[in-house]
Amino acid sequence: MNDVDNPFLASTSLAVPFDRIRAEHVRPAMTVLLGRAREALAEVGAATEPLTYQRVLGALEDATEPLSRAMGILSHLESVATTPALREAYNAVKPEVSAFYTSIPLDAGLWSTLCRYARTEDAAALEGVRKRHLTKTLDEFRRAGAELDAVGKARLEALDVELSTLTTTFSQNLLDATHAFELLVQDEARVAGLPESALVAAREGAEQKGVKGFRFTLQGPSVMAALTYLDDAALRRELWWAYNTRASSGALDNRALMARILTLRADKAKLLGHRDFADLVLEDRMARTGQDAARFVAHLEAATRPAFERETAELEAFRAGVLGGAPEPMAPWDVAYWAEKQRKARFDFDEEALRPYFHADRVLDGLFEVARKLYGVVVEPWADAPTWDPQVRSFQVRDPQRQELLGGFYVDLFPRENKRGGAWMAGLVTGGPVAGAGFAPHLALFCSNASPPSADRPALLTHDEVETLFHEFGHLLHHLLSRVSVRALAGTNVAWDFVELPSQIMENWTWERQALDLFALHHESLEPIPEEIFARMKSARTYRAATAQMRQLGFASVDLALHRDHDASRDGDPVEYARRVMERFSVTPLPDGYAMITGFSHLFAHPVGYAAGYYSYKWAEVLDADAFGRFRREGLFSPEVGAEFRDKVLARGDSEEPMQLFLDFMGRAPELEALLVRNGLAA
Repeated sequence: MNDVDNPFLASTSLAVPFDRIRAEHVRPAMTVLLGRAREALAEVGAATEPLTYQRVLGALEDATEPLSRAMGILSHLESVATTPALREAYNAVKPEVSAFYTSIPLDAGLWSTLCRYARTEDAAALEGVRKRHLTKTLDEFRRAGAELDAVGKARLEALDVELSTLTTTFSQNLLDATHAFELLVQDEARVAGLPESALVAAREGAEQKGVKGFRFTLQGPSVMAALTYLDDAALRRELWWAYNTRASSGALDNRALMARILTLRADKAKLLGHRDFADLVLEDRMARTGQDAARFVAHLEAATRPAFERETAELEAFRAGVLGGAPEPMAPWDVAYWAEKQRKARFDFDEEALRPYFHADRVLDGLFEVARKLYGVVVEPWADAPTWDPQVRSFQVRDPQRQELLGGFYVDLFPRENKRGGAWMAGLVTGGPVAGAGFAPHLALFCSNASPPSADRPALLTHDEVETLFHEFGHLLHHLLSRVSVRALAGTNVAWDFVELPSQIMENWTWERQALDLFALHHESLEPIPEEIFARMKSARTYRAATAQMRQLGFASVDLALHRDHDASRDGDPVEYARRVMERFSVTPLPDGYAMITGFSHLFAHPVGYAAGYYSYKWAEVLDADAFGRFRREGLFSPEVGAEFRDKVLARGDSEEPMQLFLDFMGRAPELEALLVRNGLAA
């Protein structure tokens, strides 16, 4: 198979030939690309004087770019269009590719060349992003084991290969366990309480499987609607247990994988001279150490707990008032159900009342219009781009003022059985400067698992799903608007606790009338959200905000506890240990057998991912609440403030320390108070 026949090798255009990629292309392509990368790196390792930036750091970055692009495409397809053959091919090449990337900083020749170059006059004269690139590359090589002895390097390589294999298996087990479950209800009386949108989806889900009744799955739109609205507590209990024990038993059990992943991460940290995995991965992030991350989480917990306890007592009292009797702790499958009833009673507000105003196509159009108003970019259809599924849509982003194509992207909105859950953004191609012609365009995508269309109704989203689309598009803009000349420091390649700022700040516009009126129109009448519904929506925004914040802090705490404190000989099974940690942040006691952690892909579906970094969501939320305050003060769609955020944050990637980027935009350090005020936890 030659390069022309293999889409992984033949594609150099912005449009990836997703429609041509097959499992049989994987092994030949990766063999070729690995070979080319090894040859290119060998040349860098053997480089002789005079050493220059381009001959060393530039060549080092260029050496792995084609392989990284191909593996990014392959990993993406395994997430959104998996087949048994594609999964087998992916699993077959992943260990070798992982071993290759681990070997780069362990290569004595490369390390020698880097060190020799760092001592040259050329290196001493570097400025700006190139100087930062050299400093960070040297630091990354050291942190990745460049100074280990031969035995240590061999051990590190083995650890990384095993971590790559185990985390891939964890992710695949979770996908399979999620899609293996279904609950079929044939008695219509048992689905009382469900809103019409969820009833239609459950009925059509059953019809698609050739059966009558109502079919519930563990995909987000199905299980969350059931837990929130089903009057039948027994059904809620069954679905809650299924969701919170995914991949915790049988052939798809992630328990042993999780324990082994934690051990390997701890071993890796100690091998590299760190107390624990948190200290290893946070060294180049804003928090710097696991202790500082934990201190941040504890500080927020202390500020939140009094309101959390008050909210819990109020919900228990509300339930007791409806049912009669004294307030008492609820079962966990009762919380969302009674919280929705309390919200409706307190604010006369039902989330479902908003759904008719959030037609998915119009939400996308509104999202693109918000970006145009803020950043001066135009999003238009990309008609001839091949995709991996007929549901997927493709677009291009242009800057009319600069007469420049900034990039292309794909949008994959709805759940499928061959697609993993959740929502995410991924960059596929990072463009770079073109001599005398600006920047080559970038390529990216974002995916979600939002409420799909039904046979007789378009896709109508919840407000939470609208927020999710704005969030992921914020990540995508961070990638597409990048103007950093070094790929390794461009776009979303920033400190993990800074990367959520561009995404989370976008969510704020989904709460503003001025923005909502651009797209939140009734799907039939085209009327905007009535003022009384909007007022109730705004009033309900901080409803149980302390509980929502404690949930996130629970995830952050269990993450840090597992990666900093857990000792199997002392603390036992990490699944049970995680249950005990998370119970401190839960509205209800968590029963024995609770195993949400075996489905926590953020922590265990990637060799690093959000491991020891889940606190980043709250860390970046402090930044976004504070930064959005400037838009609120100077104009929600102020072109001047938008241009500053684009030029001082979105365009600059990791070309400066993230705190410096924040200072450049805000003129001062971030303040925690803005988040507490937004969440109704401070005046």
